[in-house]
Amino acid sequence: MTREGILRRLFAPRGEIAGTVYGTIVVMGALVAGSKGEADPARLGAIVTGTVLVLWLAHVYSHALGETITRGRRIDSEELTDVARRELGIPLAAVAPLASLLLGAVGVLRETTAIWIALLIGLLTLAVGGVAYARIERLGPAGTLAVVAVNLAFGLVLVGLKAALVH
Repeated sequence: MTREGILRRLFAPRGEIAGTVYGTIVVMGALVAGSKGEADPARLGAIVTGTVLVLWLAHVYSHALGETITRGRRIDSEELTDVARRELGIPLAAVAPLASLLLGAVGVLRETTAIWIALLIGLLTLAVGGVAYARIERLGPAGTLAVVAVNLAFGLVLVGLKAALVH
């Protein structure tokens, strides 16, 4: 598999990059909002998991309603499953940050280190997601840099808020 194929599968499953970017921003926002100067990775993991699952279900529900209106009939279970799969990037974006929080919760990593690694994973995901988008859209170097910069700007604002809350 080519590098572009790998990027597409990881960051734009079925052509949907929005879920990965949105999910990553949600995860980072939940980390920031939930931390409030505390370093409890287990508690933060529960907050991130709950937030991501609720927002994923809300996306599935709202898109299913939209599909129903567009089609002029109720969608069936197969179509609902398709909608859920399209939005799967949202909860999948939480897996790596949650793994970091788990390592902090069980003592493999220091608690604060686990939280900062989870945020850094989010930044890396946003950067790589930007590169994936740029490659899929065949953007040149300037376009790639612009997309990555915009993605990172969202993440860096959240990291800045986290730093401000801690100090």
